[in-house]
Amino acid sequence: MIESFDIPRSQVSKWAGVTSAVYSLSQAVTSIAWGRASDSFGRKPVILTAMICIMSTSLLFGFSRSLVWAIVARSLAGASCGNVGVIRTMVAEMVPYKELQPSAFSVMPLVWTIGSIFGPAFGGALANPTMKYPEVFGQSGLFKSYPFAMPNLVGAAFFLVGLAVGTLFLKETLETKKDRQDYGLMLGKLLLQPFTRKKRGPKWSLEEEESASLLKHSRNLSRTPLGIHIDAQENRKAVPVVAPPTYREVFSRQSNLNLLAYSVLALHSLAYDQLLPIFMHYPQQTDRSINPNVNLPLKFTGGFGLNSDRIGLLFTVYGVFGMLIQFFVFPPLARHYGVLPCLKVVTAIFPITYLITPFTALLPTPTTQQIGILVVMLFKCWAAIFAFPCLTILLTNSAVSLRILGTLNGVAVSISAVGRAAGPAIGGYTFTVGVDKGYGILPWWILGCFGFLGAIAPWWLVEMEGFSGGSDDSNDDERGPNENYVDGESRPSRQ
Repeated sequence: MIESFDIPRSQVSKWAGVTSAVYSLSQAVTSIAWGRASDSFGRKPVILTAMICIMSTSLLFGFSRSLVWAIVARSLAGASCGNVGVIRTMVAEMVPYKELQPSAFSVMPLVWTIGSIFGPAFGGALANPTMKYPEVFGQSGLFKSYPFAMPNLVGAAFFLVGLAVGTLFLKETLETKKDRQDYGLMLGKLLLQPFTRKKRGPKWSLEEEESASLLKHSRNLSRTPLGIHIDAQENRKAVPVVAPPTYREVFSRQSNLNLLAYSVLALHSLAYDQLLPIFMHYPQQTDRSINPNVNLPLKFTGGFGLNSDRIGLLFTVYGVFGMLIQFFVFPPLARHYGVLPCLKVVTAIFPITYLITPFTALLPTPTTQQIGILVVMLFKCWAAIFAFPCLTILLTNSAVSLRILGTLNGVAVSISAVGRAAGPAIGGYTFTVGVDKGYGILPWWILGCFGFLGAIAPWWLVEMEGFSGGSDDSNDDERGPNENYVDGESRPSRQ
């Protein structure tokens, strides 16, 4: 696409990096605001609003005809991408029990992996349709003028499906907004009525119903503090009084450690994934034994010289392996051994895989080289599949109250976006310097240093209790220090 803007071939990789970086940087700037908005206005309206914004900016990107507009569109798309942290918050609010969190938090990375496999395939197949499918689109003036619009139009169709499902069936999870009237859910129930069977409940006599209502009213009155009156006839749910979250509550010691570990992980993991295809495609360095620029074991350059088809095949295996680990291996191991012990083990794998990666190019044959790099990739995949959801669970459980969870996840997305922008930039720059100086190991060993730093941080983390439990005290904690009563049952205010 960037080549179509009449950019010189030697400059394409630079501007492609800039176009990708502005997305992450814009996301870093706005994610906290999206998180705070979800804490104030509710999760559902923020998610739907963000989806509409991303859909619009994606269309703007597809219809861009200059590099400037493409960069502006990607910047706006990053600023609109506020739903990552909010959806993560909704998962935490739906599943607050620690024994269920590994299964719940493995779903988002799983569907992300599926999208990462099929999304680029759709994009590549649908780009420039007038040249690829002249018998169908050869006469289309629209796609001749905008050759990269079709992938984004198809993406917009997926967005519309997501918007429809979210509007009709997604339930609000923010405690203070659960009771407001949702016309989308009402319409969704109405649409599903012809396809659902009514469950037969137990028959109640009038006396039993009045007795049950009286018992419930008596219990509420017995637990109501002085000065609070509940209308039993209207049976209204009490509205909690909630103070807005402060940044002092958000940035607790454990939350800060989790955010640091998460940002370092995003930096080196994403940098590795983006640098690896460049390394695979880079030409092989032949005649190493007589080459004066080679001084084994450290001074050498060269990659595998693979074409895009072979690289795509290796990454497909990488993605499928990740899906299997995410769904079948991570939940039971995390439940059995604990989230924090698993994190400590897998973070030690990252620096080892980074240090080994450049030496796979020294294997004697192309077959052994590809087998070697695939094995290294699978170890790295295993570590990443465990590390990201483990840190997400630990970050969720480090929040002092559920009411700050949206803001906290917004901060996490913002900080990780900085890492996602800085990592590839550092990797690309050091790769260029390393090739110029004859040391191809340079970018990988620098990533190994970041991986080593990321492996140290988990040893200061503590696995917090989270928001599970059935006691009144635990329920008070998850409602925050200034909430008075929720769900029609009084709770003493904790000042």
